[in-house]
Amino acid sequence: MTGIVRVDSLVRFKISVNFIADLLVMRKLFPLLLLISIITHAQEADILIKHGKVLDGTGNSWFYADIAIKDSKIFKIGVLNNWHATKTIDASGLIVCPGFIDVHTHIEGDEKKNPTANNFILDGVTTVVTGNCGLSETNLGKYFAMLDSLKLSINIASLIGHNDVRKAVMGSARRDPTEAEMQQMEGIVKKAMEDGAVGLSTGLIYIPGTYSKTIEVVRLAKIASAYHGVYASHMRDEGDSVTEAIDEALHIGREAKMPVEISHFKLSGQQNWGRSKETLPMIIKARAEGLDVTIDQYPYTASSTSLSTLLPDWVLADGQDSIKARLSRPEVRKEVTAHMLKKLQKRKLKHFSYPVVASFKPDSSFNGKSIEQVNLLKGRKHKATEEAQTIIEMMEQGGAGMVFHGMSDQDVKAIMQYPFNMFASDASIRVYGSGNPHPRGYGTNARVLSKYVRDEKVISLEEAIRRMTSLPAQKFQLKDRGLLREGFAADIAVFDEKTVQDQSTYNKPHQYSVGFKYIIVNGVLTVEEEKHTGARAGKILKLN
Repeated sequence: MTGIVRVDSLVRFKISVNFIADLLVMRKLFPLLLLISIITHAQEADILIKHGKVLDGTGNSWFYADIAIKDSKIFKIGVLNNWHATKTIDASGLIVCPGFIDVHTHIEGDEKKNPTANNFILDGVTTVVTGNCGLSETNLGKYFAMLDSLKLSINIASLIGHNDVRKAVMGSARRDPTEAEMQQMEGIVKKAMEDGAVGLSTGLIYIPGTYSKTIEVVRLAKIASAYHGVYASHMRDEGDSVTEAIDEALHIGREAKMPVEISHFKLSGQQNWGRSKETLPMIIKARAEGLDVTIDQYPYTASSTSLSTLLPDWVLADGQDSIKARLSRPEVRKEVTAHMLKKLQKRKLKHFSYPVVASFKPDSSFNGKSIEQVNLLKGRKHKATEEAQTIIEMMEQGGAGMVFHGMSDQDVKAIMQYPFNMFASDASIRVYGSGNPHPRGYGTNARVLSKYVRDEKVISLEEAIRRMTSLPAQKFQLKDRGLLREGFAADIAVFDEKTVQDQSTYNKPHQYSVGFKYIIVNGVLTVEEEKHTGARAGKILKLN
């Protein structure tokens, strides 16, 4: 310690270290000279992660290394014995990997409610891609400026959504656009791409996207393609007509000459269980033919979307007032009821037990209950026809957010084993305790790492990390993310592979994942010992 104090004093008084070294050599005080050399050559970092098992995001096996973070970047990776830092993290026995990139989210509208985005951060996510399913802000320049001023804990990239582009020009009209309207839509997409959108998204199962023909989507996709964007699609159907929907998505990618991302790849409805044997080969064949097509998936057997998807598309045109007016007519109610009962029959079910209310604003007591249960709560007969009337009444009151149970775990596993498949939550920023949302908003990545990697060994840990990091970064051209590389942005997750676990359930969704010890976003410690620090160091990630 004496030598250290002496050198510090000498430095403070600007006495030459070289001069002192010469004196020490002459007096043969080599041990002290060596100590001075070590001290004067020590490297400084903002954060130093020591002794971790590093999974760098490539899919290669882990290796032991230290990581130095400086000025928001990964500065050095290796055995860093002669380094000092403001904050040192002992990662002994822990996995150190890139922060996860969630390629399918819907954060619009919830950023201000919870800018710390705890549900994502505490599930290992440092970057999200929003604007999916055709739903986005149409003025992305203004949106990005708002996010810049707000400051979130996560990085954000955005697609431009076809549904909202169409709505901005045509409302919810059930018709083809005029040429003038088409050019207006093209102009909105062009401006969004110039503002930094990473591609175009569609939600062809939702109003008004479902009213569009393929050629309309191709024209808009070509605009995004000119800026090297991705085409990300919630396809026109994920159940009985899923193969036709996949064909359409692949056709749009080929026509527009752009990469394709098929969102939340799945098979809906009990009658479609096992059809991953049909759908996955379609993706494999398209890739073999040269189309850059990938898919994403959430690791659950239930989906989450609007109650309106149970009704025929034509009922939903032109807004809520028009919906109410149509449903008030007895002949329309009869036709809509028949449509829903036919859907139920296809699923080989006697009751609407599979749709569960996530959020119903007129009556929050419905939250967490199935339509079957809500119907009984209303004092009605235990019949599917009565349950259909309950659905119609809820639609007249503005509809509801729902969780739909109806997928096979075997299909989930089969799809998970496909190597060009990413994991995505299809969720927003959660407001803790609000509603009864799908658990995927809290536990998607932890569930993969615990249930499907550690417990059931469906895929390896190395492969899971690759799917959460470098594969999405490559797909959405996030050039300095997704890998642990010197010079890359310091987005890093440190977790315990033995204890990482999703806690969120369908009955009790508002529970954070456990096992993520430290999360770093752009070089700033955002989670420490599994607690959010309150840091908000996220950035806007733009394609151009």
